[in-house]
Amino acid sequence: MTTTAITPRPPLRGFTAESVFVGRSLTQSLRDGESLSMSILLPVMLMLLFTFVFGGAIEPGGAYVDYVVPGIILLCAGFGAATTATYVARDMSSGIIDRFRTMPLRSGAVLTGHVVASLARNLVATAVVIGVGLLVGFRPHADLLAWIGAAGLIALYILAITYLFASIGLAAGSPEAASGYGFIILFLPYLSSAFVPVETMPEWLQWVADNQPITPIIETLRGLLMGTDLGTEAWWAIGWCIAIVAISAVWGAWLFGRKSRRH
Repeated sequence: MTTTAITPRPPLRGFTAESVFVGRSLTQSLRDGESLSMSILLPVMLMLLFTFVFGGAIEPGGAYVDYVVPGIILLCAGFGAATTATYVARDMSSGIIDRFRTMPLRSGAVLTGHVVASLARNLVATAVVIGVGLLVGFRPHADLLAWIGAAGLIALYILAITYLFASIGLAAGSPEAASGYGFIILFLPYLSSAFVPVETMPEWLQWVADNQPITPIIETLRGLLMGTDLGTEAWWAIGWCIAIVAISAVWGAWLFGRKSRRH
């Protein structure tokens, strides 16, 4: 009796696998309407709260909305990206990764799908938040070039924070744990110049605010939208984003490979 050797199919060419998983992740986002809605509603509610409740005490002249909107934009990106950690952790714990491993797919295609889908939905959410900001009195002084720069920085930040949350989802033991770990990251904007100037904080907290990634990103975004001098903040902002993407991508690839081999 002769046996026939079964040769494995080669991986899909080009970006076919990535496009399939991007579509899958976008479909998941649309079906999970509650998470998508909350990632928009929470930043909008915070913006209204700080503008109309706290704004008068912080800036009696009514210009506080111009100060706070750049921070709210990054907060919106963080809320939206946090769901990526839950989605990734759910994939890793549900057994579906075992099915994917039997297919001719690149291992990174699953993560790429989650990251690209998060980037798309968070850009939409950010546009909504900016629109609401304009309705409540936000008046940026940016020209077309500055708007392009701001959009590029927002996209780069969303990419960085999404890769970080995807890696957290891989490291977590369950979707619930991933959500908890991600919630810790969402506190960083509150310890930055998002809501109040750094110089108004206690001295020990000023050091924290000045030496974490969110502050230069917010100051760069604020400078682009309001037409103020950027100084060296832009280089720090870009550098922080690139560093987060690089570290998260390497960490995520290592975690994905290790967890896939266990299953």
